[in-house]
Amino acid sequence: MNHAIRQYSIVTASYWAFTITDGALRMLVVLYFHGLGYSPFEIASLFVFYEVFGIVTNLLGGWLAARFGLNTTLFSGIALQVIALLMLAVDPAYLNVAYVMAAQALSGIAKDLNKMSAKSRIKLLIPASDSSKLYRWVALLTGSKNALKGAGIFLGGFLLALLGFQQTVIAMAVVLAIVLCVTFLTLEKTAGKSSFSPQLKNLLPKSKSVKLLSAARFFLFGSRDVWFVVALPVFLQSQLSWSHTAVSSFLAIWIIVYGLAQAGAPAITGIKRGKIPDGRSACNWAIGLCMIPALMAAGLFLGLDATQVLIVGLMFYSLIFALNSAIHSYLIVSYAKTDGVSLDMGFYYMANSAGRLTGTLLSGWIYQVAGLNACLLTASVFVMASCVFSDKLPAQ
Repeated sequence: MNHAIRQYSIVTASYWAFTITDGALRMLVVLYFHGLGYSPFEIASLFVFYEVFGIVTNLLGGWLAARFGLNTTLFSGIALQVIALLMLAVDPAYLNVAYVMAAQALSGIAKDLNKMSAKSRIKLLIPASDSSKLYRWVALLTGSKNALKGAGIFLGGFLLALLGFQQTVIAMAVVLAIVLCVTFLTLEKTAGKSSFSPQLKNLLPKSKSVKLLSAARFFLFGSRDVWFVVALPVFLQSQLSWSHTAVSSFLAIWIIVYGLAQAGAPAITGIKRGKIPDGRSACNWAIGLCMIPALMAAGLFLGLDATQVLIVGLMFYSLIFALNSAIHSYLIVSYAKTDGVSLDMGFYYMANSAGRLTGTLLSGWIYQVAGLNACLLTASVFVMASCVFSDKLPAQ
């Protein structure tokens, strides 16, 4: 097997395993604490440190990876996720808001170290001149990750019903510890160190394109999480009386479809006809996306069957959002400098985490104050903002 493909396969496999536990843990926390009577905003607050520390991690993690190599940050991410899972395996009496927020902080650090390391590594494995191959590999990694995140969400709800909270997090910690050992023994040891010694002033990118794309990413992912993370699962349980397994299965299917669409993005956006995404592509697909949450809100306002509106709306949303996300993921890998790639990638994923944090908090607060319709309309406004920044990106 070609060396680059072997290394890509190892990174991807570890990323997959991590992603399954990350999706499962997120769903476990939402469903378990909703079952304990926590309000939507209280549930959202459990993820505050997850996203806050993700912001810090992406910024500083890119610097650390440039100094010490991508393996250091990759292994650290997996190890921290194991610790976070074991923290939640304690007696339920200790699972108060502050304690869970601390565990989620570690999980947020772990997730973003892992993601930044995996996606930065692709830039090092593919010649900079091969845009077509780079787009396909980035789309495959991102799409497969999200499909497996959907599987993790289903697994979280299913195992919560089958085993209970403590047994589920212990089982995931054991599996991830095994993955860490295998990855440590098989992955090339020196990838990702920059040829210069990066200073803290290098944390902010010099590239205008990276800054604009990061702003577009902030609003894109804020638009998703403002209605999807807390408002939707709580609505399905409290208003439509869905079970834990039904909620997790529905959201899992959504994310799996989303992941498959991401993996197929090169074909859908015309790579066989020689079309490689640029700033105009990101703007055009964002225009299509902003209409879907608004139409869903209109359907719910007019009293249409809520289940049908959400199922049909989510299927369309998953496809268009996936293409937007895949294009962004390709563009940042393309824009990032090869030497010290993790610095640009870290800044970009810092914006991603900031968008998720904003969306998560707004999801709980807006739903509690004004309901799901208001969350959907806010999502449309966020996508429009993403389109504005995407329109300023290079057209080639």
